[in-house]
Amino acid sequence: MKELWDAYDKDINKQELTLVRGEKIPKGYYHLVSEIIVYHKDKIILLTQRSFDKKIAPGLYEASSSGSVLKGETPLEAAKRELYEETGIKVTELIPTYKEIHEEFQTIFYGFIAKVDIQKDSIVLQKEETINYIWLSKEELLKLIQTDKYIPSHIKRLKEGLEKLDD
Repeated sequence: MKELWDAYDKDINKQELTLVRGEKIPKGYYHLVSEIIVYHKDKIILLTQRSFDKKIAPGLYEASSSGSVLKGETPLEAAKRELYEETGIKVTELIPTYKEIHEEFQTIFYGFIAKVDIQKDSIVLQKEETINYIWLSKEELLKLIQTDKYIPSHIKRLKEGLEKLDD
């Protein structure tokens, strides 16, 4: 079954066009992606390692669950769904952190923080998406993003999200 997305203009107005994953997005249209930073009450951040089968950044770590907003969903609904699918974490509340338009990929990113108080070993990885997870302090994460083990396209948005964490 094909994954369908709503199309938006640059001002985030929903358009009368349905986009299909894998098909070229027409010029002037965008699709939405939600990204969620998981922040544990012990002041550590969840990182997942992307599957080596992923087309983009295989094997690299990222400090977010993320995914496209499906047709009919809001960014908040997509964030909750993706977080559960990729980690097994269910949340009722998410804190909005950023909104960024990425012209090259015709994508509008919505960032959220999920503050959690869960067993750290209770993460359930999504087989096709991720292969490992680790918990790092903010300082450890800031060191990791300076290496080749972290997904480079996410660093700017990650830093925006980290600024919203209360230390």
